[in-house]
Amino acid sequence: MSKRTRRTTLSVGAGVVAAALVTVAAIQFNAQPAGAVDCNTFWVAPNGDDAGKGTEKEPWKTVTRARDEIRNKHLNDRMNCDITVNLKAGDYPVASTIDLNEQDSGKNGHRVVYRSVDGPGKAQLQGAEEITGWTPTQNGIYKAKFDASKPFYTLFEDGKRATNARYPNRGSDDTWSPYMTSILYEEDKMDVHNWLWGKPGDWDPSWDMSQASVTIWSGGSWSWFTDTIPLLDTNFKKTQTTLKYWTRYAMVNSRGGSRYFFQNSLSFLDQAGEYYVDNKAGEVYYKPRAGTMDGVKVLRPTVKTVLNLAGKSPQDRLHDVTFDGLGVQYSDFVSWYRNGWVAGGDAGVEHKYPEYDRQIEMPRNRFGAITLTNTSNIDLIRMHLSDTGFTGIYLLFANDHTRITDSLLENIGADGIKVEGGWPGEGDLSNHHTISNVFIDHIGELVPGDSAGVELMDTGNNTISNIEVKHGARYGISLESRPEVKDGDQYASGNSFKYIRLEQLGLDSGDMGAFYTYGVDNQEPHPVQNTVDQLVVGDVIPDPSMPDAGGTRGVHMDAGGCGFAFSNVEVGTVTDDKYQSYKCNEVTNANWVTGFDASKMEYDKIGVLPSFPYDVAGR
Repeated sequence: MSKRTRRTTLSVGAGVVAAALVTVAAIQFNAQPAGAVDCNTFWVAPNGDDAGKGTEKEPWKTVTRARDEIRNKHLNDRMNCDITVNLKAGDYPVASTIDLNEQDSGKNGHRVVYRSVDGPGKAQLQGAEEITGWTPTQNGIYKAKFDASKPFYTLFEDGKRATNARYPNRGSDDTWSPYMTSILYEEDKMDVHNWLWGKPGDWDPSWDMSQASVTIWSGGSWSWFTDTIPLLDTNFKKTQTTLKYWTRYAMVNSRGGSRYFFQNSLSFLDQAGEYYVDNKAGEVYYKPRAGTMDGVKVLRPTVKTVLNLAGKSPQDRLHDVTFDGLGVQYSDFVSWYRNGWVAGGDAGVEHKYPEYDRQIEMPRNRFGAITLTNTSNIDLIRMHLSDTGFTGIYLLFANDHTRITDSLLENIGADGIKVEGGWPGEGDLSNHHTISNVFIDHIGELVPGDSAGVELMDTGNNTISNIEVKHGARYGISLESRPEVKDGDQYASGNSFKYIRLEQLGLDSGDMGAFYTYGVDNQEPHPVQNTVDQLVVGDVIPDPSMPDAGGTRGVHMDAGGCGFAFSNVEVGTVTDDKYQSYKCNEVTNANWVTGFDASKMEYDKIGVLPSFPYDVAGR
């Protein structure tokens, strides 16, 4: 049986068994355990036929056809070795989410394996379709029709995310700035969350704002979260607009305004690589980067989630399934976004710690390009995720012993990998995950506020090692609970972080750390329950427009953040302290402490290993 033994507080049901380590090794080397017989092997290819036999010579066309063969014929009920689905190289369009549930589990100590047979990243599941029928309009802008019953909220040209037409125009593809800044219009309007006032003269009365939205660092001088909210109506005379939904925080804080930009108006479409979507008319406008649509492929997302891995319940989980070497590209964003509820109790469900409502994503935003719920022993190895509308890999609530290894995530709409347990004090649902040898590049492209390469919430006993996170507006790695949660009711203990490299982070936010914790282990005597060893943080320098007096840090232990042992940590240039914490953690050999010994740093082991399957040299 697997050494990754299940230790959740909930039973995962009869018949759920762990995979043997030798089986996992056999998967990666395209072999089966010695003595295995009758090992089902199926083949899928972009030019296949779902009416075929599923053999190498007559492959199927879709992953769902292979899944249904295994499920409907109950092939996994009598496993004496692994079942393997080989996907040949090429693109596999995903028009609707690929779902696996508890019926699709590996059994009898064996696994069901879906793998890119021609090498990592060669078989691509693409959650998008091409937009065709472009006609020129004016100023180098082209227009095409789409099905208005299927709106979308991000767009791609030849594998690169396009920019939703905005004002002011962004300074570069890698920045979120520049911004405008809201103002306090009247003294009694300090705490409003749905009215935005701009500086007189900032807005052009000729703008069409009928389908526009605003992206804003609400909270005034706080650069903590971003909201993306549609506009209801705009009064140019007052330089005031009403938002359809509340923002996380008020527009003005301590008389300091919030940074914001408008987007999705044809009035703003003046830059190459920008687009505008008229969802009412079913029309999209685009200004191609090369000035012509000749040879240009523009793709719109078809799904928010490409792979949905979900058991029926925490007691009846999907388990023992491996995805090896698959590419997952393109997924959609949402019509509006806010991180969490505005106030504790807003979820409308009674909880022991209602303030956690403000920490957890609202139900409408609990998804990723790959989403896991009610799973056990799921392996995502040698994966390549790119161009997501929201989070890359999202582990929601009840999941244990997930393994994410040897994988590349890039150009991600929100968090790279997000692990979100349940409400504190109501049962330990998420634990014993391994995230190792993973490179995460360009995160928070659509949700810069609170974005992280790896975000862990109310989850414990996880191993996070050999991680490299580069380029993000806010965090590299974060571990969060709530400061009012008592020890024993929060499940963010037993985590190990080792051989971590965090670069180009905090690019647009403040009061943060590239390595960040919030409200973890706040009761005396703060025994060590989490460890961080061999961590390198590069320079953490924000955009000049960032007003937050909190500044940027290498390590920030916020709202307590206690019970950690740090060893062998090096932090580059920051705008505040390299390390900010209460005196409740252990620190050994860090470069903000006198006597730092660089010879104890294992630089050759920090970040992804030489065995990493994708070429990331020079990034």
